[in-house]
Amino acid sequence: MLDIILKVAGILTVKGGTGAIVEYHGPGTESLSCTGMGTICNMGAEIGATTSVFPFNDRMYDYLKATKRQAIGDFAREYAAELREDQGAEYDQFIELNLSELEPHINGPFTPDLATPISKFKQAVKDNKWPEDLKVGLIGSCTNSSYEDMSRAASIAEDAMSHGLKAKALFTVTPGSEQIRATIARDGQMKTFEEFGGMVLANACGPCIGQWDRKDVKKGEPNSIISSYNRNFTGRNDANPATHAFVTSPDLVVALTIAGTLNFNPLTDKLKDKDGNEFLLKEPSGDGLPRNGYDPGENTYQAPPADRASVSVAVAPTSDRLQILEPFKPWDGKDALDIPILIKAQGKTTTDHISMAGPWLKYRGHLDNISNNMLIGATNAANGEANKIQNFTTGDWGAVPAVARDYKAKGIQWVVVGDWNYGEGSSREHAALEPRHLGGLAIITRSFARIVSFSSD
Repeated sequence: MLDIILKVAGILTVKGGTGAIVEYHGPGTESLSCTGMGTICNMGAEIGATTSVFPFNDRMYDYLKATKRQAIGDFAREYAAELREDQGAEYDQFIELNLSELEPHINGPFTPDLATPISKFKQAVKDNKWPEDLKVGLIGSCTNSSYEDMSRAASIAEDAMSHGLKAKALFTVTPGSEQIRATIARDGQMKTFEEFGGMVLANACGPCIGQWDRKDVKKGEPNSIISSYNRNFTGRNDANPATHAFVTSPDLVVALTIAGTLNFNPLTDKLKDKDGNEFLLKEPSGDGLPRNGYDPGENTYQAPPADRASVSVAVAPTSDRLQILEPFKPWDGKDALDIPILIKAQGKTTTDHISMAGPWLKYRGHLDNISNNMLIGATNAANGEANKIQNFTTGDWGAVPAVARDYKAKGIQWVVVGDWNYGEGSSREHAALEPRHLGGLAIITRSFARIVSFSSD
């Protein structure tokens, strides 16, 4: 299912869907699970789409029923004729995919739209001199962690273990929700992953947003990892700009993790079992919905008090993790004149370039501290370097946040000039808050990306 959007990303690129709604229709939509369609819609953010939609069908109804939302399903069924493409509708662009001929794809490195079908990937690795050894395989996070994804991935691991093989590369599993974690713990997939040699992480974003204290390679060491996450920007997962991160389905992640190399096509290449006999991995299988229903897991929700009038939020002024957010000053209604450009960002400027994740996320509750990462990853068009800009008041060169703070202290407002698709990536509100906090007046770009977040069970 993920291969559909990986293929589309290769056609449209990361900015090809900007300002557009992507509508999927046709007989192939009936073969997809509801969570599979959710994954495709989520990944629409990687092509800049405003939103992505599928026609309502029985797969969606079954999912709503399984997640205790049957009333919504019943209501949708009443209007099912309207919840699909209009007959004879005309589109600005039409892409036709034959799902029976669609190959599994691997996208990357460094961008989610560099699409390569599995049959050509081995040659691409050789031609581009990408590191062949696979260091880590990672599945899960918000995008590809449904019950179906976990079931299919576990079936591949079980097949390998039946031949005496386990994960050759490091392997991690990030359940997308407490419901998924609890359900795969009950139904056995979690045990399978652990026996396979995997490490099951907390049901959170984890390495997808850089929450990964990686120890197996040194920073600056070229290496390859492969994940079923939706984004693979430079340095995103492990803060190592030399890490070649590839994106593919959970199925392929597990298969390549068994081989421990990018030079493996599970559709055609054989592995050797514990006795040296060759075998092909079986085609993965898994249930779209759990047969015994979902286990909701542990309920950690803490309801707010009914009467909030007497509640006061006390934050220590010495805290470096939390800070009360002060309202921004409203516009004074006057035009701004002679405003300097803080930085002219060249090329790709994602939310990771604007506000890096990883260790910085401990400051999410402290706007001033996290603003010290503002645009430190953006390339300065004036010198081709990151985090090095010239202070027009002093002539000195310094870090982007430091120069911005100097301007702010002097009462000087500034603007940022961006390139195409500025802000590509996840919904990181700090990428918008930080420039304003440090005295920014406007972001002027050729185009903005859509910033979207979605989680699927």
